[in-house]
Amino acid sequence: MQSLYDFTYEQMRDLAESFGWKKFRGHQIFQWLYRERVTDFDAMTNLSKDTREILKAHYSIDPLRLVRKQVSHDGTTKFLFATEDGSLLESVMMVFDYGKSVCVSSQVGCNMGCAFCASGLTKKKRDLTSGEMVAQVLKIQRELDKTNDRLSHIVVMGTGEPFDNYENLMTFLETVNHDRGLGIGSRHITVSTCGIVPRIYDFSKAHTQYNLAISLHAPNQPLRQELMPVSKAYPLDELMEAIRFYGQENNRRLTFEYILLKGVNDQPEHVRQLAKLLKGLNAYVNLIPYNSVDEKQFKSVKHDEAMVFYDLLMKNHVRATIRKEHGQDIDAACGQLRINELKKGNGQ
Repeated sequence: MQSLYDFTYEQMRDLAESFGWKKFRGHQIFQWLYRERVTDFDAMTNLSKDTREILKAHYSIDPLRLVRKQVSHDGTTKFLFATEDGSLLESVMMVFDYGKSVCVSSQVGCNMGCAFCASGLTKKKRDLTSGEMVAQVLKIQRELDKTNDRLSHIVVMGTGEPFDNYENLMTFLETVNHDRGLGIGSRHITVSTCGIVPRIYDFSKAHTQYNLAISLHAPNQPLRQELMPVSKAYPLDELMEAIRFYGQENNRRLTFEYILLKGVNDQPEHVRQLAKLLKGLNAYVNLIPYNSVDEKQFKSVKHDEAMVFYDLLMKNHVRATIRKEHGQDIDAACGQLRINELKKGNGQ
């Protein structure tokens, strides 16, 4: 049964009209879902019983069920959810000085096959619906409602490649951004892609205010192709051309994500190549400590080694940050909680 979370504000108004109701009824339903955050149609007390019964007969509200939750000493919380068809997906809430951010998954499994990533250990089963993406945010927000707290940021960086699920992604973003819904500001929303070039052009032409992050992880084509098979389909030079187009179309600063892999992409020569690659772009590099995965042979650099790489970048006029490590005492790697559950024979 389709979830009402699949509908944007305007689509909800149109849905109401399709049942012969006034469009305002759609507005009321949207308010119940996102302002009151109810999960029971009978809680929508300003709707008639007949209206509620019609909605019950055609739609569900929350398409996800909480399976497991892990809480780190630093406040990072991992949520494992099951969909109505038994698929497993995970979301992460992280605590920062500026607020609380949720990392959202966009697919069940992932086909990108990045050599270092836990998410790619299982192939993509299917795309998540926009409603299943919305539900991740709402379930975590309802947890925060218990302490009168709220999510301030959304990053679409969980399991899956968001631009491989582009239409559902854009519907999801419209819903969580809408001021009659959760009202998460556009500039507090970031989408991360490994480099699906055609969709970068589409995203550029949409002229939204959402942030774009590029999972780069290598400064040259041979190494990137080795680490990220997507680079065979969309080589680094084509990716950079699309990124420059994005920069021309949108006055937004780009983020380049760069996982530091010991002895692989962390040498001074890689700094020089990065500086040359990013020259002239309004961008910065987010250096990410690697969360080790049992099935992968890669190792993380130590903090002082990361600082050497950071200092060299800054000396080469490349703005950079080092991401704070989160959830080290739980299944920290992206997709790891889901993988561990699948190993137990649970879910799919």
